[in-house]
Amino acid sequence: MSFWSIYQHGFARVAACTGHTVIADPPANAEAVLRHARRCAEEGVAVAVFPELCLSGYAIDDLLLQDAMLDDVEAALATIVAASADLLPVLVVGAPLRHRDVIYNCAVIVHRGRILGAVPKSYPPNYREFYERRQIAGGDSERGGTIRLGGADVPFGVDLLFTAADVPGLVLHAEICEDMWVPVPPSAEAALAGATVLVNLSGSPITVGRAEDRKLLCRSASSRCLAAYVYAAAGLGESTTDLSWDGQTLIYENGVLLAETERFPLGEQYAVADVDLDLLRQERQRMGTFAENRRTHAARTADFRTVSFALAPPATADLGLRRRVERFPFVPADAERLALDCYEAYNIQVAGLQQRLASIGGPKVVIGVSGGLDSTHALIVAARAMDRSGRPRSDILAFTLPGFATSDHTKDNAHRLMRALGVTAAELDITPTARLMLKEIGHPFASGEPVYDVTFENVQAGLRTDYLFRLANQRGGIVLGTGDLSELALGWSTYGVGDQMSHYNVNSGVPKTLIQHLIRWVISSGQFDEETGKILAAILDTEISPELVPGEEMQSTESKIGPYALHDFTLFHVLRYGFRPSKIAFLAWHAWHDEEAGAWPPGFPEADRGAYDLAQIRHWLEVFIRRFFAFSQFKRSAMPNGPKVSAGGSLSPRGDWRAPSDGTAHAWLRDLERVNVKEAEA
Repeated sequence: MSFWSIYQHGFARVAACTGHTVIADPPANAEAVLRHARRCAEEGVAVAVFPELCLSGYAIDDLLLQDAMLDDVEAALATIVAASADLLPVLVVGAPLRHRDVIYNCAVIVHRGRILGAVPKSYPPNYREFYERRQIAGGDSERGGTIRLGGADVPFGVDLLFTAADVPGLVLHAEICEDMWVPVPPSAEAALAGATVLVNLSGSPITVGRAEDRKLLCRSASSRCLAAYVYAAAGLGESTTDLSWDGQTLIYENGVLLAETERFPLGEQYAVADVDLDLLRQERQRMGTFAENRRTHAARTADFRTVSFALAPPATADLGLRRRVERFPFVPADAERLALDCYEAYNIQVAGLQQRLASIGGPKVVIGVSGGLDSTHALIVAARAMDRSGRPRSDILAFTLPGFATSDHTKDNAHRLMRALGVTAAELDITPTARLMLKEIGHPFASGEPVYDVTFENVQAGLRTDYLFRLANQRGGIVLGTGDLSELALGWSTYGVGDQMSHYNVNSGVPKTLIQHLIRWVISSGQFDEETGKILAAILDTEISPELVPGEEMQSTESKIGPYALHDFTLFHVLRYGFRPSKIAFLAWHAWHDEEAGAWPPGFPEADRGAYDLAQIRHWLEVFIRRFFAFSQFKRSAMPNGPKVSAGGSLSPRGDWRAPSDGTAHAWLRDLERVNVKEAEA
């Protein structure tokens, strides 16, 4: 398959379709289904779902008992089956079907000229405005059977899974309208049996507030079942004798809304999204309780039947990607959600530090403040923890420790911030001690040579931490770590007596790309006074730098190890989902190749916005793989305590990530070879 094909990377395109139903006119409704199906085929859709009883109309009452109409339904179904022979999508169509002297409200699954099976509605409602039991039999007990359709016996029952043999992870299950509203819906059992794409054909007349109820149920089902949930409701054309219809369509994946359409449409419309089957599989693998729940319900889930089919998805076509990919997966672009994330992240850090201090006797906090983002954020977390504990901020012993390359700008910011917060502040110049150490170990710098190697850098980083630990011993405190999640991932820290170590690290669960937004939220939400807010804003404008190597230009961290935007993107998808490098490159290209496409997080500076081509993405992805998998685990294996902050995960060996310190990156580098930049660009 081509690198640009969504089906190469574990996606399946699905559609939820709605349109104008013609009451009791199956031929007209079949033609409407086929119009949708042809459009979906052109767009590479694997599964297209239609509303409940879409071939007959839902609100036709006793017309469902008329032979002429039921004959036409079967003929219309045959028309769809014949026309589907050359079409890609699996079509899930609603139809009333006669079987053993009763009528069932069914989802009929059609693909490439054959009927794969029919699933009856389990729970036809008979309350308030619904009187379905008058015409329709409940299908909840139908398991293991067949039904005669189109001159053949096809699988029939609520125990059917439809599995694509050539699209790993694409396992379809259908339920109908009311089935979603009961305490234990059929889709829950189907998910435990292996279904990943749950579809709901719905009639569902609209009343005030019902649309939100549907969204709640669809979202909940997709989240609890670790599945995609595709919902299609009836629209215009249904009888308005006593009801009205809004044609709502929804596609959820693991609790996230991927696509929806405008309600009360005038014509035909459909929601389309690319479901990530890899993501669903990875979530189920990680969540051991999912498999345990399957064992608990084995009596109901073990005997599900599988109907296999070959989808034959387009192997080389670039279909685009029909889903939103966040540039910053740790930083939502939605303003309301970002504000909530920042509120929670900041208070997780504050509460964690507050509890740690209380549980060990209330020591003072010793922290090194450089004037950069990480130490700034750790300091304002410590200040709020003291406020919440009813302790003076003077119990924070803050030190700025200038070295050979410390700029006046960052040092001035550090002093201004410490004064504004009212902490106990001091400056301790490490350069005399650093010179002595470099001289005693015979480093060329001591003889006047401009040698700025890793030893030169780590002498400074190590001395800073060494001073802080000895100051903590002397003054009854603990050293507060400032290093962030992204640095831990890349091993961008000095091991042991260095910035890798502390007594407690409030930033260890916070990625670099989130910290600037946390500080912006602290400013905008008025956590501190106006003067402090101005200083924090000035610090936000400072380039990320370790300030270890003297020279005319500020030493840039990102020029050496790469952009944190791409590294955090990779980290999220490795840590949370275990994705292959080739898939991460595909996602990163869709997120980052066009600066103008997609939303940026609120407040993200215009000047810092940019784009990356596939060659750049591949290069920095290789850097990440080598550093994360082959180099830096030993530092994470010995990392100090700190709170988990993001659902994306943490790197604590006592938490989300446990790995050998002597591992290799070979498997990930081999997969990365699949990203052939020249071939992709051609």
